[in-house]
Amino acid sequence: MTADPDRPQPAAHAATPGLYLIAVPIGNLRDITLRALDVLGAADVVACEDTRVTGKLLTAYGVNKTLLRYDEHSAARTRPEILARLAAGERVALVSDAGLPLISDPGYKLVRAARAAGHPVVCLPGPSAVPTALVVSGLPSDRFLFAGFPPVKTKARRTFFASFAAVPATLVFFESARRLAGSLADLQAEAGDREAAICRELTKLYEEVRSGPLSELAAACAAGPPLKGEITLVVGPPEAEGPALSDAALDAALRTALQSLSLRDAVARVAVDSGRRKREVYERALALAGEAPEPDAEPGEAAHDEPD
Repeated sequence: MTADPDRPQPAAHAATPGLYLIAVPIGNLRDITLRALDVLGAADVVACEDTRVTGKLLTAYGVNKTLLRYDEHSAARTRPEILARLAAGERVALVSDAGLPLISDPGYKLVRAARAAGHPVVCLPGPSAVPTALVVSGLPSDRFLFAGFPPVKTKARRTFFASFAAVPATLVFFESARRLAGSLADLQAEAGDREAAICRELTKLYEEVRSGPLSELAAACAAGPPLKGEITLVVGPPEAEGPALSDAALDAALRTALQSLSLRDAVARVAVDSGRRKREVYERALALAGEAPEPDAEPGEAAHDEPD
């Protein structure tokens, strides 16, 4: 008799040897799935980022298992042991501290190696901060791109954000609370003043979603006390643009503006009027003036009168 996929499957199904990628709660422990508890209970070993974090989750549901640390520091030396366990016919569960494994967490090399060795790999879907923040933000959700954590240093972070500025989709980032104000300001500078949402402590007691233009969110974060907790940042897609201003028209506008304005002010005005990114207009203005940006220089870093 063929099993009905719409009916709950027996817990015995969890006894099949293989690697199980299990989503765990991102905050509220009651978000664990029944299937996840079945597999965790049947697993021979649970590989996890932090044994203390996973230990609390398992204890809350009366599951007592051997825990094996698998994080960015231990993955290379732990991977062979997990593969050996799989080869011996064991059931290995892989979890992260929160959400779905591999999403901004280690694990893809293990999955690739397990599949290459012919071991079954099964994903148990469930909680994840990325889709949770996306749907609660109220921003377009028909197309999105998750880009993980931005770089820590300002210059690298602005370059990072600039690489996504033209992507025609809603953007989702993880960010630490203490770097949030800087990231919001850099995002506005590189991608424009788009609608965005700061999603904090999702599914937890103090869950909060702040929405508004990047400029307003950046100003509020810079002026107020630092936010606390886990942050997922959602940024709306670029607005549909009209016909692009030709390079010749851009040059003409810059020449006119430079006759009465400083380089900084001329670039700012033409960028607004043309709809082009300030960095692009700035570099074009330097070319017209017979100058060239210093290597790896960004607006605000070179020794010129540059835009903010």
